[in-house]
Amino acid sequence: MKIAIAAITKHGTETGRKLAEDMQADLYYMTKFSRGDEQEKGITLFEGSVRLLLPELFQKYDGLILIISLGAVVRMIAPILKDKKTDPAVVVLDDRANHAISVLSGHIGGANELTHQVAELTGARPVITTASDVQKTIPVDMFGREFGWKFEYDAYLTQAAAAVVNEEPVLVVQESGETNWWKHERKMPSHIGTVSSVKEAVEIPHNAALVVTHRLLTETELSSLRYPVVYRPKSIVIGIGCNRGTEKAEIESVIQQAMQELSFSINSVKTIASIDLKKDEQGVLELAEQNNWPFITFSPEQLNRAPMQEKSETVFKYTGAYGVSEPAAFLASQGGSIVLPKKKSGNVTISIAVYKGG
Repeated sequence: MKIAIAAITKHGTETGRKLAEDMQADLYYMTKFSRGDEQEKGITLFEGSVRLLLPELFQKYDGLILIISLGAVVRMIAPILKDKKTDPAVVVLDDRANHAISVLSGHIGGANELTHQVAELTGARPVITTASDVQKTIPVDMFGREFGWKFEYDAYLTQAAAAVVNEEPVLVVQESGETNWWKHERKMPSHIGTVSSVKEAVEIPHNAALVVTHRLLTETELSSLRYPVVYRPKSIVIGIGCNRGTEKAEIESVIQQAMQELSFSINSVKTIASIDLKKDEQGVLELAEQNNWPFITFSPEQLNRAPMQEKSETVFKYTGAYGVSEPAAFLASQGGSIVLPKKKSGNVTISIAVYKGG
């Protein structure tokens, strides 16, 4: 996160200077508290009301730590709020650093995490009012975030979150992805149940469903669940083999077609993989960079030790491996399920595996 700290009092400036150094954050305070080393330390001085500075800070930073009274902050930021998905995290720290308060964008914006960080560095008491954090239960809008999960179908996000914190029957429907998502020391509450498929969930009464899947759900499946929220875990691995010089557009087209045929979400791709000979293949590298996909390669010896449905003497002649896309997908998915052993189109061959997670 790119963080800014703003202070408007003498004591607040002292706290801000130390905190900015500890956090590698940008610091803003009033000119009248200048010490003469601001330019050297990259500190920004300002005149007049900090209110005039806030619109710029909202645009420029992911998180703001305001060493200002809570009431004043609420009044100042109210006119510039837009949406919890885009507003920065806002944390208020009192003048003496007694309390660090999560004010805005607690989950999605990361204000709750930032509050704990500020509290740890200053000795302040963290004040978090988000119900799921207080109750130590599932934060619906942050579920699986540490694993890279993202919610995709969020029409009922509010209703599902209410069901969780109000201790109504909630189902976690997990078809793929990491399974160690319960992070609290206490046992999972009895009102939260787990099932492994949408088909199973339909048979169980529930007031909300948190569906963790790489599949594209049908309208029938969605309508059969009460207040569903769909999360995309990073659980798909794509093995790629291609002729030298194959362009990104051709590789991308084959992947998109295969994903559509399987009814899989492209947002669940975890990584792509191939043979070492392809580690400098420009089209693959461009595709990986475009989608922020890690690109893993394996030696022919590693690939030959992996199971594959069909070995090719022709592939072995040119690469030293009896197959590329399928064993690469298997190895990169840590022994996951091969759901597409091979799809060949033009200059491209791909295989797809589903990583079950741990």
